[in-house]
Amino acid sequence: MTSFFSFLLHMHSGLRWLMLIILLVAIYKSFTGYAGNKPFTKSDNTIRLLTVILTHLQLIVGLILYIQSPLVKYFWGDFGSAVKQEAPMFFGLFHFLFMLIAVVFITIGSAKTKRRNTDKEKFKTMRGWFLAALIIILLAIPWPYLPSAGRPLF
Repeated sequence: MTSFFSFLLHMHSGLRWLMLIILLVAIYKSFTGYAGNKPFTKSDNTIRLLTVILTHLQLIVGLILYIQSPLVKYFWGDFGSAVKQEAPMFFGLFHFLFMLIAVVFITIGSAKTKRRNTDKEKFKTMRGWFLAALIIILLAIPWPYLPSAGRPLF
């Protein structure tokens, strides 16, 4: 494994936590804003935007990793054998597709939130799309307990 690949892998892991924290903050604020009938403030909008920025940054790093990964190269190079193995299948297909769907959900949710007319609609839209993305992300993270696809938390 090259030092560049290792650096990107560590960066991707660290960004994961920043992205998850800001996503959780955005979801929390959308729940409390909606339930409390609060105004959608500049701070709420900044959190929405920061969520999208960190998510897209994570996607870019992830795509570079995907292209450089020996595991993914093996997956596409020997597809017939690789689909029968957990780690290549997880990183070559499952992780990639699910995370891409989550990024699309966050992007759509952010764009729709921005276009809503009322504060309540903005909170509701952000809550729905971001919460759906969070569920997908949690399913696709290579948690340490996964037998052959697990990665350390830090």
